[in-house]
Amino acid sequence: MHAEIIAVGTEILLGQIVNTNATFVAKRLADMGIDVYFESVVGDNEERLLSEIKRADSRSDLIILIGGLGPTKDDLTKQTVAKFLGKSLVEDAVAMAKINRYYAETGKVMTENNKIQALYIQDSIALKNETGFAVGNYSKNENGTDFLLLPGPPSEMKPMFIHQAQPRLQETYFNDHRLFSRVLRFFGIGESMLVTKLADLIDEQTNPTIAPYAKTSEVTLRITASSKTETEAIKMLNKMENEINSRVGEFMYGYGDDNSLVAVVVDQLKSKGLTISAAESLTAGKFQSTLGSVPGVSSVFYGGVVTYSNQAKEQLLGVSHETLKNEGAVSEQTAKEMANSVREKLGTDVGISFTGVAGPAELEGHPVGTVWIGLAIKGQKTIAKLYHFSSNRYFIRERAALSGLDYIRRSL
Repeated sequence: MHAEIIAVGTEILLGQIVNTNATFVAKRLADMGIDVYFESVVGDNEERLLSEIKRADSRSDLIILIGGLGPTKDDLTKQTVAKFLGKSLVEDAVAMAKINRYYAETGKVMTENNKIQALYIQDSIALKNETGFAVGNYSKNENGTDFLLLPGPPSEMKPMFIHQAQPRLQETYFNDHRLFSRVLRFFGIGESMLVTKLADLIDEQTNPTIAPYAKTSEVTLRITASSKTETEAIKMLNKMENEINSRVGEFMYGYGDDNSLVAVVVDQLKSKGLTISAAESLTAGKFQSTLGSVPGVSSVFYGGVVTYSNQAKEQLLGVSHETLKNEGAVSEQTAKEMANSVREKLGTDVGISFTGVAGPAELEGHPVGTVWIGLAIKGQKTIAKLYHFSSNRYFIRERAALSGLDYIRRSL
């Protein structure tokens, strides 16, 4: 099953808005097991849109057009698709009643072009617009390409796709089977390496399917199984997850679309009854700010200090003057002393520290991106780990804070 997405709108071509709709729909289709092979953007021009539809029709099973369903002269999508299919446009009575009711209640004068929003393509299904007026359209063609037309405003498009289009696509392409998905989250491994290690599973996928998504500083995998029963699907998902974990399990930290590494670590601390404090140099409070983003973190997070200068490291944390002189601020020993000190001063079970070079220039002979993270856990030997990050100052600090979270997760 091959799908193609065509975003319609000159404003997208001009860079006036970002095409987030295509991203949303492509992700939803991937979750359903429908492959998107092509995406394109066309301006509000009938000739060019018709040309793009003809090309898509020659190579795709499902064409999804987003935008151009409104009442203005440049909203030409449904008219152009109807022309391509040799169909006329007919009025959806429910949508027209909604438009009439709106103008009657507001006392506004309805212009004739507003009626266009209630039109859909003959012999197809009109899709209800929950938050607007322009109806969508699903045209199922037994011996040809299927068409799905969605409105451009995300506030209208998303609910229409979720509540109107997705169930129909499910019914059309998967019959009596249902789709069950599981999201695995990974940190510490890039998308290219993850895909390389799972290459054969991805290349040979049938059911379940595997869809990787690169996010900021992490990667997720969505495993989707098509099955008649949930029990059968869970068995399939478990088998695939076990195979994935046998290869890259050390990098997996949790599940779910709405999860995060910091949330997992906070839950981990809560479940073990542990408290934490932090001492930061190059991250300048970024780690503590990240912890603070989790509701209820106050039950485990006591606080911390930012010691950017050597003087602050000595005065606030008691880092040895000899250590700073002989080993330097960017060193294993400094990281350990910082972690030990903040844990002891705040009376927590865990103390973590960050010291390094965020740039723009090297420090103490260390290149930009050199980072030491120290970890002091009550009853255990204090440890520190050396990291080397590339890219810009913002990324180095961001990556260091997240790596600190992962360091805690693995150590606990």
